[in-house]
Amino acid sequence: MSVQPFEDLSALGQGFVDDPYPIYERMRAQGPVHRVRSEASGEFWIVVGHEEARAALTDPRLSNDIRHSAGWEDDGGNAVGLNMVQTDPPQHTRLRKLVAKEFTTGRIEALRPRVQQIADELVDAMLPLGRADLVEAFALQLPLAVICELLGVPATDRKAFHDWYLESTDFTRAERAAAAAQEMTGYLAELVATKRREPGGDLLSALAATMDEEDGLSTEEMLGMAFLLLVAGYETAANMISSGTLTLLRHPDQLAALRADWSLLENAVEEMLRYEGPVETTAFRYTKEPVEIGGTTIPRGESVAVVLAAASRSPERFAEPDHFDIRRDARGHMAFGYGIHHCLGAPLARMQGAIAFRTLLERCPELALDAEPADLTWRPSMMLRGLHGLPVTFG
Repeated sequence: MSVQPFEDLSALGQGFVDDPYPIYERMRAQGPVHRVRSEASGEFWIVVGHEEARAALTDPRLSNDIRHSAGWEDDGGNAVGLNMVQTDPPQHTRLRKLVAKEFTTGRIEALRPRVQQIADELVDAMLPLGRADLVEAFALQLPLAVICELLGVPATDRKAFHDWYLESTDFTRAERAAAAAQEMTGYLAELVATKRREPGGDLLSALAATMDEEDGLSTEEMLGMAFLLLVAGYETAANMISSGTLTLLRHPDQLAALRADWSLLENAVEEMLRYEGPVETTAFRYTKEPVEIGGTTIPRGESVAVVLAAASRSPERFAEPDHFDIRRDARGHMAFGYGIHHCLGAPLARMQGAIAFRTLLERCPELALDAEPADLTWRPSMMLRGLHGLPVTFG
């Protein structure tokens, strides 16, 4: 097979970051698999078709273990510990089972009254001001408080952890990113040690207790799990709440329909996830051998990202995919991934989203965007899709 030329995504600039969907649509029209490059990740492959995405995410020849990358000795970054996203079965199966045993439906459902209380307190603080950045004042604070309470992270440490995380993912400042990752690792190691000495009723204490069991978490796995649950537990939910609110404000007919009929709320959340999901692409998979996807053969040792955002707007699965419709049957969207790495926290995210949207829309009847949509910018990450800010007024 001749080597496919790559498209330089970095050269597309901020326009691609802010609105990648036209680019993905053009690519999809040319084929479901493309070779691309970016400044942060070098050359890799992306999958943009819906069926091809599902197939790729269930293909055991595509590994989450970086050791299958042709350049793994040079790869790396600022990962904290070892988590489920970086592993394959049987290690992945063991790790996920340990978390799933504690991350139960009952534990999540028990949080509902507290999620509602936090949402109300945040709105109480915003309303008298007349205006706010909804990302900073609400969308971020709600899931950050919820996941930290679930895991047992002291309230006084939440801002520091969030700052470390943002710095560790800033690839334009490599030295500071590495230092922030080290600080975050040190903090988590100390927190885990505390949970082992003085366990409570929180999720981290329950997971730390497995470290003394024969098949429990190793120190590296415990650090990785703590990091993954903390970051995935609030970052994606924050993106969902802010981008979902923006989508509703940009579609006043759909916003009015939801306010008129709250029985549409659950379906509206699914359509928001489909239309503007919080995760744009998966973490890299690595081809353990040559793999054919959608008629294209990807050589062994290559990096492959499945573009969940493109798959969720594929016309082969959804009619008029760029049309936002809260009455649509949005089942089959890829916002939480697919296969064995499907997001374990999806039920918590859905519950928080439903509470956040209803609380905002009921308590802020004159909620309005306080900026031109074209002036809003998105964070420069191909993996996570989130707004820098969302200025709003309350009337």
